[in-house]
Amino acid sequence: MSLFSRNTKTKTETEAGPQVVLDIQGMHCTSCGLLIDDELEELPGVRSASTDFRSKRTTVRLEEGAAVDTDALVAAVASAGEYKASLVG
Repeated sequence: MSLFSRNTKTKTETEAGPQVVLDIQGMHCTSCGLLIDDELEELPGVRSASTDFRSKRTTVRLEEGAAVDTDALVAAVASAGEYKASLVG
């Protein structure tokens, strides 16, 4: 396993289930995205999070039937640093 490997889930596991897309403000580099992903993935019901620094968006994939509050997602992003998230759509 590489020092930079953090997600051991397979592609099939991360593609299944509902998703939420967030716009992120305050990112300065790809490391910011990793911090955000780590915070989001700690939430119950979150299967995976993938932040794209270039588009300033995070895709959060949820477990089937999970009831994840969008306020909790926004709060998790803020707890990763001085970032602000808003729901897309």
